[in-house]
Amino acid sequence: MTALERVGFIGLGGMGRGLVKNLLAKGVAVTAFDINPEAVAIAKSQGATEASGLRDIRDCRIIMICVNAAEDVEALLSGPDGLLARPVPNFIVVDHTTGSPQMVDKLDRLVCAAGGRYAEAPMTRTPKHADAGQVNVLYGGDAGLLEELRPYFQRYAENIFHIGPLGHAIRLKLIHNYIAFANVAAWCEGFALAAKDGLDLKQLITIISAAGGKSGMLDLYGQATLDGDFTPLMSLANARKDVRYYARWLEDAGLPGFMAEAVHQTYRQAALLGHDGESCTAVIKAYEAVTGVEARVRPHDRNESN
Repeated sequence: MTALERVGFIGLGGMGRGLVKNLLAKGVAVTAFDINPEAVAIAKSQGATEASGLRDIRDCRIIMICVNAAEDVEALLSGPDGLLARPVPNFIVVDHTTGSPQMVDKLDRLVCAAGGRYAEAPMTRTPKHADAGQVNVLYGGDAGLLEELRPYFQRYAENIFHIGPLGHAIRLKLIHNYIAFANVAAWCEGFALAAKDGLDLKQLITIISAAGGKSGMLDLYGQATLDGDFTPLMSLANARKDVRYYARWLEDAGLPGFMAEAVHQTYRQAALLGHDGESCTAVIKAYEAVTGVEARVRPHDRNESN
């Protein structure tokens, strides 16, 4: 494969660490930055160069950012010591963060005003897919810039979708995430109700998956929820953030958002109960707090015959 330029990468969380791993494994040099020293240590063990600060990232022409929120991206770009302070010529900021429609245009203006180009590139799928080099990249913007970046994306993406103009990728991503997280909220509510009325929880996923209620999120997280595994592959905090962005977009578009607000407040309630750092499926704990029962399948119950 053709050698590519060094990438400055910020954000070694659930998705970012997999992207960096695959860039390094497939011949791309990476200078990595994260506030978590353990995440940086893992990247270094895979061959990355540790950035001592944003100045080292600014030295790279191609900068990739994969952090929690659009506001975090703005904070990294701005200020006297930010990424836009004395960047290299013709630099590119690749934004893999799940942000908001309102912020994409602002971030693009900031980068362009500093002499660079902004690439909107949110992703779908999970950290496991990122680790395996199988994410979906949703790109919005100029086709020429996409072709410049495609060799990098191909190191960690199974699919690269050119969604349309700038701002279209994040809009499609938020619709996807809203539907996914609304689905989680719905089946968590159903699980809690089933537990409250003493239904056989061992049969829940089998029955739902045999008909129209089957979903990708249920396939990914349903059994883990009933097993009490709330490892934050997709955190409740990030789910809440994405649904909030979606609800705000609906309001700005002049559309009613009854369902979106219900889903947002469901996640917010779980956050207020202290579950922000757990899996998005920890929303079930808010329902359990209301019902007074746990929706769990114990190992000895799961092994029993029906």
